Amino acid sequence: MSWSAPDDILLSTSLAGFLDKKLIVLLRDGRKLLGTLCSFDQFANVVLQGACERVIVGEQYCDVPLGLYVIRGENVVLIGELDHEKDELPAHMTCVLEAEIRKVFADPQSILVLKPFSGV
Repeated sequence: MSWSAPDDILLSTSLAGFLDKKLIVLLRDGRKLLGTLCSFDQFANVVLQGACERVIVGEQYCDVPLGLYVIRGENVVLIGELDHEKDELPAHMTCVLEAEIRKVFADPQSILVLKPFSGV
């Protein structure tokens, strides 16, 4: 099959509509990556520009910068567009430095008991 116009590409696959948009990608191992979709293929291999990994521990989070990032399609569980008009996280979440998050992972005793999320 040959495509005659860019409109045909948009009709042939759902990821084409997400090109140059900010996405969140959930991976099989539970990691959450954010970035701008700049390329993909038929196997859902994706390339994110300006990617970062969002690490959440309790009510704290940090975004670890990754740069240009290639993700193998078999590791992708979910791809979704981020809404720029809404906050990405609840208001009670606190952004901390990457070093603080790494310290929590290095010392399992310092991890707080996670409370169930009751907000919307």
